[in-house]
Amino acid sequence: MSIGRLPEHEQHILDEIERTLRRDRRLDRRLRTLTMRRGPDITRPLRRAAGYRPRRWTVAALLTVAVALMVTGIMTSAPWAIWAFAGVWPVALFAAFRLLCRWSGG
Repeated sequence: MSIGRLPEHEQHILDEIERTLRRDRRLDRRLRTLTMRRGPDITRPLRRAAGYRPRRWTVAALLTVAVALMVTGIMTSAPWAIWAFAGVWPVALFAAFRLLCRWSGG
């Protein structure tokens, strides 16, 4: 490959590409705010959880399943029911909390 100047038509094409890229404001902003990360983004799951917007039927279903598992666990003392309740209950509470926050306008 030669290290000299590009042919005239290729230089013209390259100049046109550069002009187009300079006009792209979104690309310019992304390049200016580009930061190098050294590890995984641990805040991403937290941001996704904070943006969770459950529907009322989803919350009702989660709470119904949690109560059914709680009653089953109390009546039978089955470890699977207790562990299933322990897994569903925090999710149901979080969804109910997010729904109440949305309804209250906060």
